[in-house]
Amino acid sequence: MGSGGVRRSVVAVAALGSLLTVTAVTGCNGSPGDGPDAGAGGSGSTAGKAGRSTAPADPTRIPGVGDRLQQRIPGDSSQVVAVYGDGKDSADSTVVLYTKQGSAWHRARSWAAHNGKKGWTTDHHEDDNRSPVGVFTLTDAGGVLPDPDPAAGLPYTESGAFAAPRSWAESHWHDFDYVIAIDYNRVKGTPPNDPTRPEGSSKGGSIWLHMDHGSGTSACVSVSKSGMEYLLRTLDPDRHPVVVMGDRANLEA
Repeated sequence: MGSGGVRRSVVAVAALGSLLTVTAVTGCNGSPGDGPDAGAGGSGSTAGKAGRSTAPADPTRIPGVGDRLQQRIPGDSSQVVAVYGDGKDSADSTVVLYTKQGSAWHRARSWAAHNGKKGWTTDHHEDDNRSPVGVFTLTDAGGVLPDPDPAAGLPYTESGAFAAPRSWAESHWHDFDYVIAIDYNRVKGTPPNDPTRPEGSSKGGSIWLHMDHGSGTSACVSVSKSGMEYLLRTLDPDRHPVVVMGDRANLEA
C-alpha cells in the first residue's frame, strides 16, 4: 500500500438500520435509480473495440481521448481507468485500465461495462440518469464485502451501510458489494457514501464504479465483480489514479 493508503474499516452494527436508509438516498447519484427500473442498453460487450484506431497510436496518449480531456489528466498520474461509452444516449460502455511506464501508456485489462441508462452528459444534474463526461480522480473505495487486498490499493471502508435495499430486485442486491468513488461533487478522503456535495445537491453525486447488474445505472459505471476486484487490488494512491469517462464523441473532442 502506498503512503496515501491509510485503511479504513467501518462496520455498521447498532446504527445499521438508519445507515441503510441514508445509503438508499445517497448511493449512486442520490436515488435508487440503479435498482429495478434502471434497465436500458443491454449487456453487449465492446471490449475488443475500446481505445483502438486504424491510425498509428501515440503511446504517450490515452487512445480515443482528444486534447481537451487529455490535458486534464494530471502529470503525476500513472493509472487511468478509461470508460468508453458506445454513444451519447447509450448505456453500454467498455472500461479499460491503462498503466504508464516511462512516458508510454499500456493497456492492462478491459471489461464490458454500463453507464447511465440515458447515456452521457457534459452538464450532469441530479436524477438525469446520465453519467458525467470528464476526468475525475479516484481516491476512496468501500463496500459491503471486505477489502479484497487490505495490504494494497485505495483507502477502503467496509460497511453494511452500502447494501442495496432489499426492496430492489434481487439482481441488484450486490451492486454495492464493492465500490470505488468517482471524485465528482464529493469530498476526497471520505468514505464513498459520505453525502457531502460541495457543488450542491442539484449537481448530483455519489457516482461510483460498482458491480454490474446487466443494465444501465443512474449515473455510475458498473463492471463485473472480477473487474472490481482487479481494480481494487491494482489502483494505487501513490500512482494518482484517475477515471477518464464519456461517450466516444465527447472523449475524442
